Amino acid sequence: MKYNFPENLYTDVRIEKRKSACFQLRNKEVEKNSEVETITAMIRVFDGKMWYTSQTDDIENIQDKIDNLATLAKPNPKILKNPIVKNLGDCKDSVLVFTGKRDLRNLTAEDRENIVRSYYKNCEKKSIKEIKNYGVGFDYDFAEKSFYSSKGAEIIQDYQRCHLVVAYEVNVNDVPYGIFKQIHEFDFDKLWNRENEVFEEFDRGFDFAKNAVDVVPGEYTCVLSPSVTSVFTHESFGHKSEADFMLNDKTLQGEWPMGKKVAFEKVSIVDEGDSFNHGYCPYDDEGNKKQKVYLIKDGILTGRLHDAKSAATLKEKPTGNARAQNANFTPIVRMTNTYIENGTEDPEEIIKGVKDGIYVYDWNYGTGQETFTIQPAKCYKIKDGKLAEPLRVNVITGSVFKTLFDIDAVGNDLEFFSGSCGKDEQWVPAGTGGPTIRVKKLTIN
Repeated sequence: MKYNFPENLYTDVRIEKRKSACFQLRNKEVEKNSEVETITAMIRVFDGKMWYTSQTDDIENIQDKIDNLATLAKPNPKILKNPIVKNLGDCKDSVLVFTGKRDLRNLTAEDRENIVRSYYKNCEKKSIKEIKNYGVGFDYDFAEKSFYSSKGAEIIQDYQRCHLVVAYEVNVNDVPYGIFKQIHEFDFDKLWNRENEVFEEFDRGFDFAKNAVDVVPGEYTCVLSPSVTSVFTHESFGHKSEADFMLNDKTLQGEWPMGKKVAFEKVSIVDEGDSFNHGYCPYDDEGNKKQKVYLIKDGILTGRLHDAKSAATLKEKPTGNARAQNANFTPIVRMTNTYIENGTEDPEEIIKGVKDGIYVYDWNYGTGQETFTIQPAKCYKIKDGKLAEPLRVNVITGSVFKTLFDIDAVGNDLEFFSGSCGKDEQWVPAGTGGPTIRVKKLTIN
């Protein structure tokens, strides 16, 4: 697809074809059953001082939108020397991997219903009277994204993911408790025949609901499971590495100079978009190839995540991290797959090294900046190097700066997890990861 781009201006066009669908049962009743297809384009023109943008679902008239925006801008013969424009991509590539039988758009309404009804039948637990609500849901999202620019960029890429959730609400001693098993995959056929994972999650959750006791607040040595390590990495340090946070904050720029030791020497944190985890993103929404960025390497601050503007402002290189929720939004700096790299220590040995502490198994939510917060879903007491009784913990907090240094063990059991990350009212798929880690001291309430 070619456009006549105006001279002496920068112009880019993003086109997204999307399809999503879902089917959900709750207490035997169909709660959701939908299918939506959209096609949207965002057109941007930049004269070096101001961006002019327009969105449309009338794809045949994109050229008219370009021409109209150009009348608003002031021609700039030096536009290609503008620092931001110099950082915008000019790649040409086609990266279509979710094709043929993999393409989720080929699923029928019957396919969606069948998988939900199959799990609903196989995972129903009629004999457990404490279950008050029960549901199974399936959904998927597919996007084909095209990018064209006056710098010569021509990129087409695709993305999809599907999601199955089995959810129980139990009531134990008049206290409701939710038990969820979520399975995220790129391919529909990988969602089938995983009932054992659902049963394992239910048994653990039901035992926790019946037997957990309140934690005694205080400061504890904590061992974080890979899941909890992943959210700590994403929330406490990943967002801090998104360089647009620093543009108007000279103090933050001063606190985080490249080459500064910021963590335990065995900690290395990476952000990359090429691996098939759920932040997969070979090219960003400014036409730049996603780079593998070591944010921390062996405890040393070595990188930040950039779009074209933040890289120009901080005089660093763009990293391909400009992402938008869809073509209705302007790209901003976002993570892709962000994780602590594998260590060398056995997770069981890490736990054995704790005389009196807490094992944090999973989480409900996390937040972070200078002080991070994790609300765990399940924790366990560690006594003399062994897991003991389940603990109800309201919140775990710590200083990002201190905690990165207080990590004293990094496991060899790296895992990746799927989710969606919100920022500035935009949500994008993100991959998080990490191994088991041990932290000398965290505050528990």
